[in-house]
Amino acid sequence: MSLKIKGWRKIIKWAIWSVIGILFLVFLIRVISYENYYYNEKEGSERAITVSTTTEEEELEEEKPTEQQITEYTVAADRPRYLTIPKLGIKNARILPMGVKSSGELDTPRNVYDVGWYEASGKPGQGGTMIIDGHNGGPHVLGVFKNLPKLSSGDIITIERGDGVVYDYSVVENNEIPLADANEYMRTAAKSPEEGKESVTLITCTGEWSQQQGTYLSRQFTRAVLVEG
Repeated sequence: MSLKIKGWRKIIKWAIWSVIGILFLVFLIRVISYENYYYNEKEGSERAITVSTTTEEEELEEEKPTEQQITEYTVAADRPRYLTIPKLGIKNARILPMGVKSSGELDTPRNVYDVGWYEASGKPGQGGTMIIDGHNGGPHVLGVFKNLPKLSSGDIITIERGDGVVYDYSVVENNEIPLADANEYMRTAAKSPEEGKESVTLITCTGEWSQQQGTYLSRQFTRAVLVEG
């Protein structure tokens, strides 16, 4: 009699754990299914400014540089120091020298208020094409280039060199390029839109947000040529 009771106890215990296991498996499947549905539903939608989805974003600095920090920022005489775009309310944004990441992509400054100058590109006053990138935004604030798409032909971009010499560039074109075509378009962006004229190309992320890819689905390329005389 005792043996039979113990046997039933084992069966009941096994049944309980089996039910728990099945319930957990069902719960896990539902979570995975909902997450996949959510990402697909949000794909291509505008991203809320408060959302932080990548490690890179979490590392961004969002504290605006003080006037003293801006004033004390220096670079070599022939390098770009400050960027000013009156139409967008950008005044003396620090231009930091940048290289490329291990992935081959252009690197960007850690602070969303700074912009990055690709060191292998041109320098102001030397006839080439400067490539400057900046952030669309951080986890909680708008970036320096959030309104870059608003620039139009004839708008002025000003770059001050390390020695204090100022150069004005007039916008010639401002294009939103799909992410899939952005790398190829870099060949064009690295050249002047008007042959023989010094130029600058500003780049930032734009367009709709891809939850699955963790990035915006387009890149903005603003190209401007030196105003002579």
